[in-house]
Amino acid sequence: MTQAITNIVVVGGGTAGWLAAALIASYHQKPDGPALSITLIESADIPTIGVGEGTWPTMKNTLQQIGLSEKDFFRSCHAAFKQGGKFVNWCEGTGDFYYHPFTVPLGYGRLDVAPYLSDIRDYARQSNMQHELCEAGKAPRPVSEGEYQGSLNYAYHLDAGAFADVLKQHAKTKLGVLHRVATVEQVLLTDDGQIAALKLNDAATPVSADLYIDCTGMASLLLGKTLQVPFMSVEHQLFNNRALALQVPYDQPDAAVASHTIATAQNAGWIWDIGLSHRRGTGHVYASQFLSDDEAAANLRRYLGPAAAELEPRLIKYQTGYRERFWQGNCVAIGLSAGFVEPLEATAIMLVEVSARYVAENLPADQSLMPLVAKRFNTQMRYRWQRIIDFLKLHYMLTKRTEPYWQAHLDVETWPESLQEDLAVWRYRGPAVSDFQGPLELFPAASYQYVMYGMGFKPDFSRQAHLYRQQAQAEQILRRNQQLTQQLQQSLPSNREYLQRWLAQGSMT
Repeated sequence: MTQAITNIVVVGGGTAGWLAAALIASYHQKPDGPALSITLIESADIPTIGVGEGTWPTMKNTLQQIGLSEKDFFRSCHAAFKQGGKFVNWCEGTGDFYYHPFTVPLGYGRLDVAPYLSDIRDYARQSNMQHELCEAGKAPRPVSEGEYQGSLNYAYHLDAGAFADVLKQHAKTKLGVLHRVATVEQVLLTDDGQIAALKLNDAATPVSADLYIDCTGMASLLLGKTLQVPFMSVEHQLFNNRALALQVPYDQPDAAVASHTIATAQNAGWIWDIGLSHRRGTGHVYASQFLSDDEAAANLRRYLGPAAAELEPRLIKYQTGYRERFWQGNCVAIGLSAGFVEPLEATAIMLVEVSARYVAENLPADQSLMPLVAKRFNTQMRYRWQRIIDFLKLHYMLTKRTEPYWQAHLDVETWPESLQEDLAVWRYRGPAVSDFQGPLELFPAASYQYVMYGMGFKPDFSRQAHLYRQQAQAEQILRRNQQLTQQLQQSLPSNREYLQRWLAQGSMT
């Protein structure tokens, strides 16, 4: 007999739990019959971390998929546009900076203009409009364009606590997700090591499901503690293991809102600065091996100045790495329960989206197929984690800074083997679209180009000069970028102006 999966239990709330529940529910609604039953259990006694305030452009599709109005989302979550990241002082530490924009360079996939530039570090500005638009604080679209539209790619800055609440209410009222406030006291197992049921503190009868989703954060209650799936540390490659988080009010209600995340390098780590509509979210990511908590707090206060004088940062300790497997038996981990690396490129929420979407789209039609689906999921997610680590490490290993922390990143023994292989090829040409494995890649060639060239890494293009005989075409692309940049500078409102005008128009729902 076949046995369909009809009942899913998500353990843990917060952004990960509610986003996973909402995404899966949105895929499995049935207008002509009972939908898949999804219950989310969260404890009133366990707080969420609540600092993941930057997303990827993938969030646009996710919000559309679950049926949220973009304007309502902006209003409820104090959201603002994010068009990329600005990396300050990562190369020499003397005020240098470069951008990793979300829109690909002009000519991408046809011609890389890098070999034709006199200064490789000017790559993002010369090849992409968003460098100058972010510097000017511009929004990615005019107010007249509709929700989720715009020719420039964008993501969001958001209030993580408010976002979790919005997802909770939407999942419960619009998507039929059941909500239960209780604490898991015991996880019961079958003889073959599957999860049999969850014993809760508020009921004598355990709760059972066909599939359990572990969204219990760094505790990893189901996959880690109960099923004993090992944690694979990558702290030997990415050293940071602590963060101090601080929310800072604007000096004025109409203060400028940055159109990008600002990551400013420090002597042993970096400070994030995220502009929301009502405040800034800031924090210092660092490695305890190189910097004490007090020294990190001093760095953060020095960066913020008087704005932080009366504020006390919150300390977050974490392990850098991921689980050896993410789906074991009838349990899949999504969010921090699966792993965590520093928030340098805002991968945490994106991985929730990717994982939940996979579960939604590949939910086995029969429970007998669960091991096969789990195997495929584990293979894909392991590759993605490895590529995230590669890309984050790239930000550090090209530095010219001299502090011990930064010099330690230059040790080849701390470089992932796959990244070493890539760099060996890229010494004589830049990253190309053909270097990346299609839909499994999270960061395309363009992202590597922005970071490598922005950090001043210039391949020896002369070794393959026969490939770079398109000077006229390159100059045409550069001129076109200048024209588009000037046009958009004149036509686009500032981030703050856009929010004020757009949100004043009223809701779309």
